[in-house]
Amino acid sequence: MVTTQVMDLVNKGTMLPLMEEFYTIQGEGYHKGTAAYFIRVGGCDVGCHWCDVKESWDAEIHPPTAIESIIDNASSYSDTIVVTGGEPLTWDMGPLTSGLKTKNLQIHIETSGAYPLTGVWDWICLSPKKNKLPVPEIYDSANELKIIVYNKHDLVFAEEQAAKVGKDCILYLQPEWSVREKMVPIIVDYVMQNPQWKVSLQTHKYLNIP
Repeated sequence: MVTTQVMDLVNKGTMLPLMEEFYTIQGEGYHKGTAAYFIRVGGCDVGCHWCDVKESWDAEIHPPTAIESIIDNASSYSDTIVVTGGEPLTWDMGPLTSGLKTKNLQIHIETSGAYPLTGVWDWICLSPKKNKLPVPEIYDSANELKIIVYNKHDLVFAEEQAAKVGKDCILYLQPEWSVREKMVPIIVDYVMQNPQWKVSLQTHKYLNIP
């Protein structure tokens, strides 16, 4: 059972509900193919029905972990760190990113943007979800917009979201894995007609790596 004292530290961001951490190859978006250390933080209330890490949703089942331990582990593997979830911005990311920066690491985040942006980031991948839209101020900070395409209407949603990001934000359409065979031809055709978009694939799944 997590004590009130520990929860206070979690709420301050000096401990985080850590689901898993692992060294692998970034499989998606702009940095695909790059070796990176992933920090997956538990806790998410966005609730995408097709989410492939639903076990990350309940923060209470993931042990509160001191960020000093997370930082030490990350810095021993790679100079590129990806913080993901769950929804990492559920928690204050300031202490974690400050500690990672003392190690001169490049820090990326993958977020739905459903909560205010905290922390200092070298790369922000914004992946909005219809269930809980991003807070307005995060759009201008996004380096990369990644829309998961489950059906054709998601292309309409993609354009609505693209209209809100900065002009230098890179736009990606990524098929949801379970419907990829159906959606890839639709996405390819759409990108050919709308070349401001790029195709993103979950290449790590094709490579059979985490």
